[in-house]
Amino acid sequence: MFMCALTLTRMAEGGIYDQLGGGFCRYSVDGEWMIPHFEKMLYDNGPLLALYAQLWQVSGEDQYRKVATETADWAIRDMRSPDGGFYSALDADSEGEEGRFYVWTRDEARQLLADDEFRVFAARFGLDEPSNFEGEWHLRVTQSIDAIASAEGIGESHVRRLLADASAKLLQVRNGRVWPGRDDKILTSWNALMIRGLAIASRGLQRDELAGAAADGIDFIRRKLVVDNRLLATFKDGRARFDAYLDDYAFLLDATIELLQARWSSEHLEFATWLANRLLADFWDASSGGFFFTAGDHEALIHRSKSMSDEAMPSGNGIAALALNRLGHLLGEPRYIDAAAATVRATGAALMDFPHAHASMVTALEEIVDAPEVVVIRGKPDEIDTWRRALGAVYTPGRLIFAIPADATGLPEALELRRPQGDAVAYVCRGTMCTEPLTNLADVAAELKTTD
Repeated sequence: MFMCALTLTRMAEGGIYDQLGGGFCRYSVDGEWMIPHFEKMLYDNGPLLALYAQLWQVSGEDQYRKVATETADWAIRDMRSPDGGFYSALDADSEGEEGRFYVWTRDEARQLLADDEFRVFAARFGLDEPSNFEGEWHLRVTQSIDAIASAEGIGESHVRRLLADASAKLLQVRNGRVWPGRDDKILTSWNALMIRGLAIASRGLQRDELAGAAADGIDFIRRKLVVDNRLLATFKDGRARFDAYLDDYAFLLDATIELLQARWSSEHLEFATWLANRLLADFWDASSGGFFFTAGDHEALIHRSKSMSDEAMPSGNGIAALALNRLGHLLGEPRYIDAAAATVRATGAALMDFPHAHASMVTALEEIVDAPEVVVIRGKPDEIDTWRRALGAVYTPGRLIFAIPADATGLPEALELRRPQGDAVAYVCRGTMCTEPLTNLADVAAELKTTD
């Protein structure tokens, strides 16, 4: 926990994070994380959004809430297409120079800000120190809020207000500059990572509109990237192309399960089931377990690869195992659970020898050994949403909470059996065992507490 929190804190304070507009650049070019390569990638920001929202839930520290909020806002404001999909990246360059869009001179900032705004802004983001980027300043946190408040003789809340006002002024001016180029391809796997991040942040930050954006993203993929009952990998200029890969299916299945916990949709559950079935039908290695990267009817390649380790993105096999196990326990479907377990076994000695290279698979293994706790709430929409928010307020990995309205249709048998009773009722399931229906929120909380 400490290592994770420290890493995310230093990233949020460094130049790798866009201190004005939110979102993270691709990587840093120095050992202090001061100057980034200014390119912003969707596939980095989706997982980071989820992490900061989860760390906010764990810690209650406002800096993590702020970063999650700003990163979600950046994705929706700057990276979303009119149809609801998300573009791939923002370039590092504008007007032929890397970073030009993001950096400032001291005089620019001083002219735009009131004296008290400039003093705290300069102290916070290093404008009172020597320039750090070719004679100009790229913003990064150099002083804490409490240190600035003490030096200025004002309260911390006053400092935060001044910083917010100053940042808004500079962001407005920055938005009028020549923008970096935008890679407007819409990639299924990268969209899935952002959709997952938005769904998790929606629950952690209690922002329903983020779940709405995530749902729009799923629906965009369903409309535009499912063609002739096949998922495709990329969409650009009105055209979907290329058969989808393992990552596309696995990441999208995982994202859909996360979204179902923020906003129930029987259509999205049906889509999740379709994705799971296509994974097993098209990618499964029946002889050795695990999933190939390409489908069985993909164009012939020299080698049909099957990677188990995480790289720049999570392992498709690890995410498939995690998501299939979760869906299997939700629906009581042994095929999914068995495939998840076989995928972890197929990783073999590599998982034991190099667990740090298989974090996704380790997460899947944990939930296979200790089955996820599935909470299904049925009843009136307002009441079950209140229960969902209350039960999900604390970060609890390995617990899935689904609030399904009493009038939901098209439910599979396992969910249909968990019938509504009155305003709200909850069923708590661990593995194959479920509690009796619980009609009091306090009783549900007590039942869950026994396993925390």
